Amino acid sequence: MKSLSNANRKSGGEASKGVLRAESVTRGLGWFSLALGVAELIAPRKIARAVGTNDSAGLVRLYGLRELVCGVGILASRNAKPFLWARVGGDVLDLTTLAASANTTVVRDQSRVTRAAVNVMGLTVLDLYAAQQFRLKQASHEARGASVRDYGSRSGFPRTPSEMRGAALANFNVPRDMRTPEALQPYTRSREVAQESAV
Repeated sequence: MKSLSNANRKSGGEASKGVLRAESVTRGLGWFSLALGVAELIAPRKIARAVGTNDSAGLVRLYGLRELVCGVGILASRNAKPFLWARVGGDVLDLTTLAASANTTVVRDQSRVTRAAVNVMGLTVLDLYAAQQFRLKQASHEARGASVRDYGSRSGFPRTPSEMRGAALANFNVPRDMRTPEALQPYTRSREVAQESAV
């Protein structure tokens, strides 16, 4: 029995570590999107030269705006799934753009494009991992919520509260150690009589 509980605790700990790892990857992708988006908006021509393409500044800025939207959505939204999948779509678009607008006439630019494509593919793997983990997390939350019963309509009484009011006093005997001492009973009785007469 002890080994079973230890195994359950171990599997639960591993699952929580997996969730924390996926959340840290998701946050890291969000911050990376913000940083890349700002860089593409501020210095689009330098970014295009760094990856060895002939892209226009307007196109690079447009991609930077996309990265900013994804980064803010991942970090600020309660449901980051659409923004994670938007990153995956953006990665596919980036790879297509690298292949279409690569400057193949210069050997140095060819190596830059290759390095950029490898980096984008690595980011695509991370984006897919984070999106899948987020989807699994949502599915487990939904399954857990479906199994929880709602007792909001129950009061805990066998009858309505108005019928139960005073029912406990009908057969209630005050314990001996909680009764008024005999020496004080004349005073309490006179007070009770005064209260009854006032009513």
